[in-house]
Amino acid sequence: MMGQVQPKLIIHGGAGSSLRSKGGADAVRLSLYRVIEEVYGMLLAGASAQAAVVRGCQMLEDDPRFNAGTGSVLQSDGQIRMSASLMNGSAQRFSGVINTSRVQHPIDLALFLQDGSDRVLSDYGSLELMRELGVPSYDPLTEIRLKEWIQERDHNFSKEMAGVVAEKELVSEAGRGTIGVVALDGEGQLAVGTSTGGKGFERIGRVSDSAMPAGNYATHHAAVSCTGIGEDIIDECLAARIVVRVIDGQTLLQAFERSFIEAEQNRRDFGAIGLDRTGAIAWGKTCPTLLAAYHDGTRMGDTLDLPEEMVTGGIASPAHA
Repeated sequence: MMGQVQPKLIIHGGAGSSLRSKGGADAVRLSLYRVIEEVYGMLLAGASAQAAVVRGCQMLEDDPRFNAGTGSVLQSDGQIRMSASLMNGSAQRFSGVINTSRVQHPIDLALFLQDGSDRVLSDYGSLELMRELGVPSYDPLTEIRLKEWIQERDHNFSKEMAGVVAEKELVSEAGRGTIGVVALDGEGQLAVGTSTGGKGFERIGRVSDSAMPAGNYATHHAAVSCTGIGEDIIDECLAARIVVRVIDGQTLLQAFERSFIEAEQNRRDFGAIGLDRTGAIAWGKTCPTLLAAYHDGTRMGDTLDLPEEMVTGGIASPAHA
């Protein structure tokens, strides 16, 4: 049974410098809309925000176009280590895994940990959890990521990070890789999930923002998922900062605007998406491209063709109009 709230959904597949061509944008749009169609259908059928978020993350983790799950980038030693987190806004409960390996859906481990007393596990802990759960070993490596790593190794890893959108060309310029899903269900509950393969070529043991409240945070007021330079997101404590501003009385769009003005002043490089309990949808970016799509209850839309200079935007709910 549906509640009294119109479900809303927004997802992202990274942020960065550019999409190489209109064809690149169209291909990304198809990938994102496929997720929106299935997951929004779940919400209309009465699925919880948490269930919708997990399914959306699974689909994005399975798409080799994005840097999470299958298609994750390789770190400096040629290994794939992924991080993911889930936050249930109604329960205000955060769970996640850091630098986990050999798993198809890191978000599934975060989901299991929602009900535990130990809710964030590192690489060794997540591996032991996989054994306990009988999760089959899975190799997320793709040929394009391996070629990308070999190419960069030959240049002594001079790049700070890998590309994140696998197009026909070997290395994309689309930027900083993470996937994220934010959902508001028919009962008015919020949830958010974020998953990543890291920035690529990084020092062994580096920890992403994606398994921190800085990059993934929700309460019953609002929920936000971030993407971009993880260190910049951590320094701004971006997701939690935006949500706290909503708790303190700002609208979601005002909270995004203020937070991204500060980020611009601090020369940060990232993007974010969010929802609040009234159904407002918002996004922001300090980089040219944000790979995000949404369903506002009436139609699907996306942020792929936003002007490079645009910092924040969104759709106000009737309560905020």
